[in-house]
Amino acid sequence: MPKFLDEVKTLKIGDPLSEETRLGPMIDEQSAQRIESWVNEAVKEGAVIACGGRRRGTLYEPTVITKTTPQMKVNTNELFAPAATVSKYDTFEEAVKRINDSSYGLQASVFTNNIRHVFYAYEHLEVGGVIVNDVPSFRADNMPYGGVKDSGIGREGVRYAMEEMTEPKLLVLNLT
Repeated sequence: MPKFLDEVKTLKIGDPLSEETRLGPMIDEQSAQRIESWVNEAVKEGAVIACGGRRRGTLYEPTVITKTTPQMKVNTNELFAPAATVSKYDTFEEAVKRINDSSYGLQASVFTNNIRHVFYAYEHLEVGGVIVNDVPSFRADNMPYGGVKDSGIGREGVRYAMEEMTEPKLLVLNLT
């Protein structure tokens, strides 16, 4: 985890129009306050902030949280914030089971060089997409994007947008 923390600490937050910025503001102050309160609540319940965890207005620092429990909001709710929880596991199957123990399932990232883990994740993760060795927000507009469970209805992408904007019409003729 030290390499991960070192990388997270290099992320520059600030003005999204600046080329150096890698992390811009949250959508509004209320969203930044929400994540701040969830992280603070987790810390009160025993979690540890490995880095980050501070807010300035709508900017929330890239945050890594350890020693969380499955019941904490930072694990049970969709964060939609620059925060990640890191948990130890004994087996890959156990990690997949923990991920599935959620009412959400947008996309999941699996960082591995083990092709068996890739295919196990693809077969068993209850999510709309599995991204290997990249962030879960990866998307290609010509590919289906969307979640399962409480992470949305349907899919986004060119084909799905065309279907959504098309009104099917049926004509049946019986000329006998």
